Amino acid sequence: MLRYFTAGETHGKCLTVIVEGMPSGVKISIDKINEQLKRRQKGYGRGGRMAIESDTAEILSGVRGGFSLGSPIAIKIENKDWQNWEKIMGAETANSERTVDCPRPGHADLTGGMKYNHKDFRNVLERASARETAARVAAGALVRQALEPFGIEFLSHVKRIGEVEDTADVNETDFFERVSESPVSFGDETAAKQAMEYIDKIKADGESCGGVVEIIAKGVPAGLGSYVHYDRKLDANIAFSVMSVQAIKGVELGMGFGVSEVSGSRVHDEIKYKNGFSRMTNNAGGIEGGMSNGEPIVVRAAMKPIPTLYNPLRTVNIKDKSEHTATVERSDVCAVPACAVVVESVVAFEITKAFLDKFSGDCIDDVKSYYDVYMERISKF
Repeated sequence: MLRYFTAGETHGKCLTVIVEGMPSGVKISIDKINEQLKRRQKGYGRGGRMAIESDTAEILSGVRGGFSLGSPIAIKIENKDWQNWEKIMGAETANSERTVDCPRPGHADLTGGMKYNHKDFRNVLERASARETAARVAAGALVRQALEPFGIEFLSHVKRIGEVEDTADVNETDFFERVSESPVSFGDETAAKQAMEYIDKIKADGESCGGVVEIIAKGVPAGLGSYVHYDRKLDANIAFSVMSVQAIKGVELGMGFGVSEVSGSRVHDEIKYKNGFSRMTNNAGGIEGGMSNGEPIVVRAAMKPIPTLYNPLRTVNIKDKSEHTATVERSDVCAVPACAVVVESVVAFEITKAFLDKFSGDCIDDVKSYYDVYMERISKF
Protein backbone atom coordinates (compact mmCIF):
# COMPACT_ATOMS: atom_id res chain seq x y z
CA MET A 1 0.00 0.00 0.00
CA LEU A 2 1.30 3.42 -0.96
CA ARG A 3 1.71 5.80 1.99
CA TYR A 4 3.97 8.56 3.23
CA PHE A 5 5.16 10.17 6.46
CA THR A 6 6.58 13.65 6.91
CA ALA A 7 8.81 15.03 9.65
CA GLY A 8 10.30 18.42 10.44
CA GLU A 9 9.53 21.84 11.84
CA THR A 10 9.10 25.14 10.04
CA HIS A 11 12.35 26.55 11.47
CA GLY A 12 14.06 23.20 11.99
CA LYS A 13 17.05 21.89 10.09
CA CYS A 14 15.06 20.27 7.30
CA LEU A 15 11.85 18.59 6.24
CA THR A 16 11.87 14.91 5.41
CA VAL A 17 9.34 12.60 3.79
CA ILE A 18 9.40 8.82 3.48
CA VAL A 19 7.28 7.26 0.74
CA GLU A 20 6.57 3.55 1.03
CA GLY A 21 4.89 1.31 -1.52
CA MET A 22 6.29 2.59 -4.82
CA PRO A 23 6.83 -0.31 -7.20
CA SER A 24 10.31 -0.83 -8.60
CA GLY A 25 11.25 0.33 -12.05
CA VAL A 26 9.49 3.72 -12.02
CA LYS A 27 11.60 6.34 -13.80
CA ILE A 28 12.23 9.10 -11.26
CA SER A 29 13.25 12.67 -12.12
CA ILE A 30 14.43 14.90 -9.27
CA ASP A 31 13.85 17.87 -11.59
CA LYS A 32 10.12 17.11 -11.67
CA ILE A 33 10.00 17.13 -7.88
CA ASN A 34 11.88 20.43 -7.73
CA GLU A 35 9.58 21.89 -10.39
CA GLN A 36 6.57 21.28 -8.15
CA LEU A 37 8.39 22.68 -5.12
CA LYS A 38 9.15 25.82 -7.09
CA ARG A 39 5.49 26.15 -8.11
CA ARG A 40 4.49 25.98 -4.44
CA GLN A 41 6.65 29.00 -3.61
CA LYS A 42 5.12 31.30 -6.21
CA GLY A 43 2.06 33.49 -6.04
CA TYR A 44 1.13 37.11 -5.44
CA GLY A 45 0.84 37.92 -1.73
CA ARG A 46 3.50 35.55 -0.40
CA GLY A 47 5.54 36.59 2.64
CA GLY A 48 9.22 37.14 3.41
CA ARG A 49 10.00 33.46 3.86
CA MET A 50 9.79 32.91 0.12
CA ALA A 51 12.66 35.37 -0.33
CA ILE A 52 14.81 33.14 1.88
CA GLU A 53 13.83 29.63 0.83
CA SER A 54 14.48 28.12 -2.57
CA ASP A 55 13.28 24.60 -1.99
CA THR A 56 15.16 21.73 -3.59
CA ALA A 57 14.75 18.05 -2.86
CA GLU A 58 17.46 15.51 -2.21
CA ILE A 59 16.65 11.81 -2.57
CA LEU A 60 18.38 9.89 0.20
CA SER A 61 17.24 6.34 -0.50
CA GLY A 62 15.05 4.07 -2.60
CA VAL A 63 16.21 5.31 -6.01
CA ARG A 64 19.24 4.18 -7.98
CA GLY A 65 20.29 5.28 -11.43
CA GLY A 66 17.06 7.21 -11.89
CA PHE A 67 14.69 4.31 -11.12
CA SER A 68 12.78 3.33 -7.98
CA LEU A 69 14.00 0.19 -6.22
CA GLY A 70 10.73 -0.85 -4.56
CA SER A 71 12.12 0.07 -1.13
CA PRO A 72 11.08 3.16 0.90
CA ILE A 73 12.10 6.43 -0.73
CA ALA A 74 13.40 9.15 1.59
CA ILE A 75 13.52 12.80 0.51
CA LYS A 76 15.07 15.75 2.34
CA ILE A 77 14.28 19.45 1.87
CA GLU A 78 16.67 21.76 3.70
CA ASN A 79 15.40 24.86 5.50
CA LYS A 80 17.70 27.69 4.39
CA ASP A 81 16.62 29.73 7.44
CA TRP A 82 18.04 27.10 9.83
CA GLN A 83 21.23 29.08 10.37
CA ASN A 84 19.19 31.82 12.08
CA TRP A 85 17.27 29.35 14.25
CA GLU A 86 19.80 26.68 15.24
CA LYS A 87 20.24 27.97 18.79
CA ILE A 88 16.47 28.30 19.21
CA MET A 89 15.36 25.06 17.55
CA GLY A 90 18.35 22.73 18.04
CA ALA A 91 17.53 19.22 19.25
CA GLU A 92 20.08 19.49 22.07
CA THR A 93 20.98 23.16 22.19
CA ALA A 94 17.62 24.95 22.11
CA ASN A 95 17.32 28.04 24.30
CA SER A 96 14.31 29.99 25.53
CA GLU A 97 14.45 32.75 22.91
CA ARG A 98 11.37 33.45 20.79
CA THR A 99 8.96 31.67 23.14
CA VAL A 100 5.27 32.09 22.35
CA ASP A 101 3.13 32.62 25.45
CA CYS A 102 0.04 33.99 23.72
CA PRO A 103 -1.86 31.51 21.52
CA ARG A 104 -2.81 32.94 18.14
CA PRO A 105 -6.50 32.77 17.13
CA GLY A 106 -7.13 30.45 14.21
CA HIS A 107 -3.99 28.40 14.82
CA ALA A 108 -3.34 25.08 16.54
CA ASP A 109 -1.50 26.86 19.37
CA LEU A 110 -3.90 26.71 22.31
CA THR A 111 -5.51 23.32 21.71
CA GLY A 112 -2.16 21.79 20.72
CA GLY A 113 -0.57 23.18 23.88
CA MET A 114 -3.35 21.69 25.98
CA LYS A 115 -3.15 18.31 24.24
CA TYR A 116 0.64 17.88 24.42
CA ASN A 117 1.18 19.98 27.58
CA HIS A 118 3.38 22.57 25.86
CA LYS A 119 3.53 25.90 27.68
CA ASP A 120 5.69 27.38 24.92
CA PHE A 121 3.43 27.39 21.89
CA ARG A 122 6.43 27.40 19.58
CA ASN A 123 6.52 23.66 20.17
CA VAL A 124 3.10 23.52 18.49
CA LEU A 125 3.33 26.09 15.74
CA GLU A 126 6.63 24.80 14.40
CA ARG A 127 5.00 21.53 13.34
CA ALA A 128 1.47 22.79 12.64
CA SER A 129 2.88 25.34 10.20
CA ALA A 130 2.06 25.08 6.50
CA ARG A 131 5.80 24.79 5.87
CA GLU A 132 5.13 21.03 6.23
CA THR A 133 3.26 21.11 2.92
CA ALA A 134 6.59 21.31 1.06
CA ALA A 135 7.17 17.70 2.08
CA ARG A 136 3.69 16.75 0.86
CA VAL A 137 4.35 18.40 -2.50
CA ALA A 138 7.57 16.40 -2.80
CA ALA A 139 5.67 13.18 -2.05
CA GLY A 140 2.99 13.95 -4.63
CA ALA A 141 5.55 15.00 -7.22
CA LEU A 142 7.40 11.73 -6.68
CA VAL A 143 4.53 9.26 -6.92
CA ARG A 144 2.67 10.89 -9.81
CA GLN A 145 5.64 9.92 -11.97
CA ALA A 146 4.39 6.34 -11.69
CA LEU A 147 1.25 7.41 -13.58
CA GLU A 148 2.93 9.22 -16.48
CA PRO A 149 3.22 6.08 -18.67
CA PHE A 150 -0.55 5.67 -18.35
CA GLY A 151 -1.43 9.14 -19.61
CA ILE A 152 -2.79 10.48 -16.31
CA GLU A 153 -2.16 14.18 -15.67
CA PHE A 154 -2.99 16.64 -12.92
CA LEU A 155 -3.88 20.31 -13.35
CA SER A 156 -4.83 23.04 -10.89
CA HIS A 157 -5.92 26.65 -10.85
CA VAL A 158 -7.44 29.24 -8.52
CA LYS A 159 -11.17 29.90 -8.90
CA ARG A 160 -11.50 32.62 -6.30
CA ILE A 161 -9.40 34.90 -4.11
CA GLY A 162 -11.52 36.62 -1.50
CA GLU A 163 -14.21 38.61 -3.30
CA VAL A 164 -12.71 38.13 -6.78
CA GLU A 165 -13.75 35.15 -8.92
CA ASP A 166 -12.09 33.84 -12.07
CA THR A 167 -14.86 33.17 -14.59
CA ALA A 168 -12.63 31.99 -17.46
CA ASP A 169 -13.63 28.72 -19.11
CA VAL A 170 -11.37 25.89 -17.98
CA ASN A 171 -12.02 24.10 -21.29
CA GLU A 172 -10.39 26.82 -23.39
CA THR A 173 -7.34 25.48 -25.21
CA ASP A 174 -4.79 27.82 -23.61
CA PHE A 175 -6.47 28.11 -20.21
CA PHE A 176 -3.76 26.37 -18.20
CA GLU A 177 -1.01 28.17 -20.10
CA ARG A 178 -2.53 31.44 -18.92
CA VAL A 179 -2.85 30.03 -15.40
CA SER A 180 0.86 29.11 -15.32
CA GLU A 181 1.80 32.68 -16.26
CA SER A 182 -0.62 34.37 -13.85
CA PRO A 183 0.68 35.60 -10.46
CA VAL A 184 -2.61 34.46 -8.93
CA SER A 185 -3.15 31.33 -11.08
CA PHE A 186 -6.22 32.80 -12.81
CA GLY A 187 -7.18 32.13 -16.42
CA ASP A 188 -8.71 35.59 -16.94
CA GLU A 189 -6.20 38.46 -17.02
CA THR A 190 -8.70 41.14 -16.03
CA ALA A 191 -9.85 39.14 -13.01
CA ALA A 192 -6.20 38.47 -12.13
CA LYS A 193 -5.49 42.21 -11.97
CA GLN A 194 -8.56 42.69 -9.78
CA ALA A 195 -7.37 39.90 -7.49
CA MET A 196 -3.93 41.49 -7.10
CA GLU A 197 -5.50 44.85 -6.31
CA TYR A 198 -7.70 43.10 -3.76
CA ILE A 199 -4.64 41.46 -2.14
CA ASP A 200 -2.89 44.85 -1.97
CA LYS A 201 -5.89 46.36 -0.20
CA ILE A 202 -6.10 43.44 2.21
CA LYS A 203 -2.40 43.81 3.01
CA ALA A 204 -2.75 47.55 3.63
CA ASP A 205 -5.56 46.80 6.09
CA GLY A 206 -3.36 44.34 8.00
CA GLU A 207 -5.65 41.51 6.93
CA SER A 208 -5.30 38.23 5.01
CA CYS A 209 -7.48 36.45 2.48
CA GLY A 210 -8.40 32.95 1.41
CA GLY A 211 -9.99 31.48 -1.67
CA VAL A 212 -11.03 28.43 -3.67
CA VAL A 213 -8.77 26.16 -5.72
CA GLU A 214 -9.73 23.53 -8.28
CA ILE A 215 -7.84 20.38 -9.24
CA ILE A 216 -8.56 18.32 -12.36
CA ALA A 217 -7.20 14.82 -12.94
CA LYS A 218 -7.44 13.66 -16.55
CA GLY A 219 -7.00 10.18 -17.98
CA VAL A 220 -8.01 8.32 -14.82
CA PRO A 221 -9.48 4.93 -15.80
CA ALA A 222 -12.88 3.83 -14.57
CA GLY A 223 -12.86 1.58 -11.54
CA LEU A 224 -10.40 3.11 -9.08
CA GLY A 225 -11.76 2.97 -5.54
CA SER A 226 -14.69 0.80 -4.47
CA TYR A 227 -18.36 0.87 -3.54
CA VAL A 228 -17.89 -2.20 -1.31
CA HIS A 229 -16.10 -0.69 1.71
CA TYR A 230 -16.34 2.83 3.11
CA ASP A 231 -12.59 3.23 3.52
CA ARG A 232 -11.89 2.34 -0.11
CA LYS A 233 -14.20 4.95 -1.64
CA LEU A 234 -12.07 7.19 -3.83
CA ASP A 235 -14.00 10.37 -3.15
CA ALA A 236 -13.87 9.75 0.61
CA ASN A 237 -10.10 9.28 0.54
CA ILE A 238 -9.58 12.34 -1.64
CA ALA A 239 -11.76 14.44 0.69
CA PHE A 240 -9.85 13.18 3.73
CA SER A 241 -6.49 13.97 2.17
CA VAL A 242 -7.52 17.45 1.01
CA MET A 243 -9.09 18.31 4.38
CA SER A 244 -5.81 17.36 6.07
CA VAL A 245 -4.05 20.25 4.32
CA GLN A 246 -3.48 23.23 6.59
CA ALA A 247 -6.15 25.98 6.28
CA ILE A 248 -8.61 23.91 4.20
CA LYS A 249 -12.17 24.21 5.56
CA GLY A 250 -14.27 22.74 2.76
CA VAL A 251 -14.04 20.18 -0.05
CA GLU A 252 -16.30 19.63 -3.07
CA LEU A 253 -16.28 17.09 -5.87
CA GLY A 254 -18.08 17.84 -9.12
CA MET A 255 -21.10 20.04 -8.45
CA GLY A 256 -20.43 19.78 -4.72
CA PHE A 257 -22.97 21.67 -2.62
CA GLY A 258 -24.69 22.74 -5.82
CA VAL A 259 -26.40 19.33 -6.02
CA SER A 260 -28.68 20.42 -3.17
CA GLU A 261 -30.08 23.36 -5.12
CA VAL A 262 -31.53 21.74 -8.26
CA SER A 263 -33.62 18.75 -9.33
CA GLY A 264 -32.19 15.31 -10.02
CA SER A 265 -32.36 15.57 -13.79
CA ARG A 266 -29.95 18.52 -13.61
CA VAL A 267 -27.50 16.65 -11.39
CA HIS A 268 -27.07 13.10 -12.63
CA ASP A 269 -24.91 12.55 -15.69
CA GLU A 270 -26.61 10.73 -18.56
CA ILE A 271 -24.72 7.85 -20.15
CA LYS A 272 -23.87 7.43 -23.83
CA TYR A 273 -21.97 4.85 -25.83
CA LYS A 274 -19.64 5.51 -28.74
CA ASN A 275 -16.56 3.32 -28.88
CA GLY A 276 -16.97 2.97 -25.14
CA PHE A 277 -19.11 4.34 -22.31
CA SER A 278 -18.97 8.00 -21.30
CA ARG A 279 -21.11 10.67 -19.63
CA MET A 280 -22.83 13.56 -21.40
CA THR A 281 -21.95 15.86 -18.51
CA ASN A 282 -19.60 15.62 -15.54
CA ASN A 283 -21.58 16.91 -12.60
CA ALA A 284 -20.35 13.95 -10.52
CA GLY A 285 -16.80 15.16 -10.92
CA GLY A 286 -15.56 11.86 -12.28
CA ILE A 287 -16.58 9.74 -9.28
CA GLU A 288 -19.78 7.74 -8.76
CA GLY A 289 -20.40 5.28 -5.93
CA GLY A 290 -16.91 5.84 -4.58
CA MET A 291 -15.28 4.85 -7.90
CA SER A 292 -13.74 6.77 -10.77
CA ASN A 293 -16.02 6.58 -13.81
CA GLY A 294 -13.54 7.53 -16.52
CA GLU A 295 -14.44 11.22 -16.69
CA PRO A 296 -12.04 13.90 -15.39
CA ILE A 297 -11.95 13.99 -11.59
CA VAL A 298 -12.76 17.51 -10.39
CA VAL A 299 -11.99 18.57 -6.81
CA ARG A 300 -12.39 22.00 -5.22
CA ALA A 301 -11.14 23.15 -1.83
CA ALA A 302 -11.86 26.27 0.20
CA MET A 303 -8.87 27.81 1.99
CA LYS A 304 -9.53 30.08 4.95
CA PRO A 305 -7.68 33.40 5.32
CA ILE A 306 -4.27 32.90 6.91
CA PRO A 307 -4.80 33.42 10.66
CA THR A 308 -1.55 35.31 11.29
CA LEU A 309 -2.57 38.95 10.86
CA TYR A 310 -0.38 42.04 10.86
CA ASN A 311 -3.27 43.71 12.65
CA PRO A 312 -3.29 41.04 15.40
CA LEU A 313 -6.41 39.67 17.05
CA ARG A 314 -6.96 39.54 20.80
CA THR A 315 -5.83 36.58 22.88
CA VAL A 316 -4.74 35.66 26.40
CA ASN A 317 -1.27 35.15 27.90
CA ILE A 318 -1.04 31.56 29.06
CA LYS A 319 1.05 32.46 32.13
CA ASP A 320 -0.99 35.16 33.85
CA LYS A 321 -4.21 34.96 31.78
CA SER A 322 -3.99 38.66 30.96
CA GLU A 323 -5.37 40.01 27.67
CA HIS A 324 -2.86 40.52 24.87
CA THR A 325 -2.67 40.77 21.12
CA ALA A 326 -1.41 37.71 19.28
CA THR A 327 2.25 37.53 18.29
CA VAL A 328 3.06 37.90 14.60
CA GLU A 329 5.15 35.21 12.95
CA ARG A 330 6.40 35.99 9.46
CA SER A 331 3.47 35.16 7.21
CA ASP A 332 1.80 35.49 3.84
CA VAL A 333 -1.14 37.75 3.07
CA CYS A 334 -2.43 35.35 0.41
CA ALA A 335 -1.21 31.82 -0.27
CA VAL A 336 -4.10 30.56 -2.41
CA PRO A 337 -1.99 29.94 -5.56
CA ALA A 338 0.44 27.90 -3.45
CA CYS A 339 -2.51 26.08 -1.88
CA ALA A 340 -3.58 24.96 -5.37
CA VAL A 341 -0.21 23.25 -5.85
CA VAL A 342 -0.40 21.56 -2.45
CA VAL A 343 -3.94 20.29 -3.01
CA GLU A 344 -2.97 19.12 -6.49
CA SER A 345 -0.16 17.12 -4.90
CA VAL A 346 -2.29 15.40 -2.27
CA VAL A 347 -4.97 14.58 -4.85
CA ALA A 348 -2.23 13.13 -7.07
CA PHE A 349 -1.02 11.01 -4.19
CA GLU A 350 -4.49 9.61 -3.44
CA ILE A 351 -5.20 8.79 -7.08
CA THR A 352 -1.78 7.16 -7.45
CA LYS A 353 -2.48 5.14 -4.32
CA ALA A 354 -5.86 4.01 -5.67
CA PHE A 355 -4.26 3.20 -9.03
CA LEU A 356 -1.57 1.02 -7.44
CA ASP A 357 -4.13 -0.63 -5.17
CA LYS A 358 -6.16 -1.54 -8.26
CA PHE A 359 -3.23 -2.60 -10.44
CA SER A 360 -1.05 -4.03 -7.71
CA GLY A 361 2.46 -5.21 -8.54
CA ASP A 362 5.94 -5.16 -7.05
CA CYS A 363 7.42 -3.72 -10.23
CA ILE A 364 5.97 -1.25 -12.70
CA ASP A 365 6.04 -3.85 -15.49
CA ASP A 366 3.62 -6.03 -13.51
CA VAL A 367 1.42 -2.99 -12.89
CA LYS A 368 1.36 -2.23 -16.61
CA SER A 369 0.49 -5.84 -17.48
CA TYR A 370 -2.48 -5.83 -15.10
CA TYR A 371 -3.54 -2.40 -16.38
CA ASP A 372 -3.45 -3.54 -20.03
CA VAL A 373 -5.52 -6.65 -19.30
CA TYR A 374 -8.10 -4.64 -17.35
CA MET A 375 -8.41 -1.89 -19.95
CA GLU A 376 -8.83 -4.48 -22.71
CA ARG A 377 -11.57 -6.20 -20.73
CA ILE A 378 -13.63 -3.09 -19.93
CA SER A 379 -13.28 -1.84 -23.52
CA LYS A 380 -15.43 -4.83 -24.52
CA PHE A 381 -17.95 -4.44 -21.67
